[in-house]
Amino acid sequence: MLDLLKSLCAASGVSGDEGAVRDIIRNITEPFAESVRTDAMGNLIVEKRGKSRAAKKIMVCAHMDEVGVVVTDITDDGYVKFACAGGIDRRVLIGKRVYFGAAKTPGVVGCKAVHLTSGAEREAVPKVDDLYIDIGAGTREDAEKLLQIGDTGAFDATAIEFGNGYLAAKAIDDRLGCAVMLELLKSELPQDVTFVFTVQEEVGARGAQAASFSVAPEIALVLEATTAADLPGVSEGKTVCKVGGGAVIPFMDGGAMYDRALWDRLTKAAAEREIPWQTKRYISGGTDAQAVQRSRAGVATLAIAAPVRNLHSPLCVGKISDFDAVLATARLFLEITQ
Repeated sequence: MLDLLKSLCAASGVSGDEGAVRDIIRNITEPFAESVRTDAMGNLIVEKRGKSRAAKKIMVCAHMDEVGVVVTDITDDGYVKFACAGGIDRRVLIGKRVYFGAAKTPGVVGCKAVHLTSGAEREAVPKVDDLYIDIGAGTREDAEKLLQIGDTGAFDATAIEFGNGYLAAKAIDDRLGCAVMLELLKSELPQDVTFVFTVQEEVGARGAQAASFSVAPEIALVLEATTAADLPGVSEGKTVCKVGGGAVIPFMDGGAMYDRALWDRLTKAAAEREIPWQTKRYISGGTDAQAVQRSRAGVATLAIAAPVRNLHSPLCVGKISDFDAVLATARLFLEITQ
């Protein structure tokens, strides 16, 4: 799964512009699926037959999109002004490389030169409106030959393995969930499952809302990456979860309260199988679950996530053993919901 994850992370799929990632996933899924379709929102919906028909309709989903930037203006001297697509911490932007479109037009995020700033400015984090992207163009006309308003840009970062089984890459949130679903699709399943690779999660779970309405699941599993704040200076109660601690099975986050019966069954089964797992110790974040569980008359929903540091940044950090634990726990979920 690691090589698959790296290839998915390398692709560009900023919210609203997920086509390149969707094409990769579609090509992988088609040999293993009963049917594959793309809906009007851009969600990829894949039906997979299992050993038996599901007692209740099961949907497993993960989002294809990643945080990035979107061009909002081009200055007369060829600089690109932008907005963030998704929640990006402004502190990580300055000096970072981005690329735009299939041509991978490169750019560097910049701001006012430090020697021109006041003391107060040096103490504050610049607003996005005060930043720009330098694409090496001298005029608006030069810049418009390379990109246009509305184009999306992704962080330019190479995935690296380092330390004791760690991976740093962009877009682990949520290409990890996509990679886990692809591994499940390639295997024999205990029951029929509908897999949904969603769009626009980072801007409000918009794809999941549409997909949940059309698929009409009775039980749903959301696969994700979640914030791990196990860092120097962070108190134990605010770490949320820990990299290396196994799959995260939250009972609640900022957008959803998960089905208690499913949570009890899965955590008990994971403990019995000796699959490493943990839960959140701080309520934060949100996932596609907030849209899924409220669809139609309601859906019994659970989430499984990988703990990841530096979420929504050019280089997220996670541990490969945790990714494997997410896959093992997702397989177990499909067993206990038969």
